[in-house]
Amino acid sequence: MTQKLIIILANTDPCNGEDVGAPIVQATVAAGMSFHVEVICTGTSTKLLKSGVAEKIHLKTAETRSIHDFIKEAYAAGVKFYFCSPGLDLTGMQKCDVIPECSGVIGAAHFIEIIMSADSKVLTY
Repeated sequence: MTQKLIIILANTDPCNGEDVGAPIVQATVAAGMSFHVEVICTGTSTKLLKSGVAEKIHLKTAETRSIHDFIKEAYAAGVKFYFCSPGLDLTGMQKCDVIPECSGVIGAAHFIEIIMSADSKVLTY
């Protein structure tokens, strides 16, 4: 059975490249190591998955790639990005506002279910 890594971005400032860069790079590395990886954005971190937001954020000032570029690399490596549904209300977004790399919107029950799964390891940022 493939092990699953769940990365939760809950308290991460979605507009700070230093805050969001490390978990996305770690997700990409884990996917490259053949782990099933899901990144779940909840709370204010959901803004990261809004079209146009991650394109304006950079890991550091000298970095030419945007955080959205890092998300695209992670997605290409097999990482699935999810948006926790309470964030829709919090941010005033709709499902049509999310980036194409977002694999879907999940509810609180599904969120808890995958975290509590016996085959999951969870990192929270």
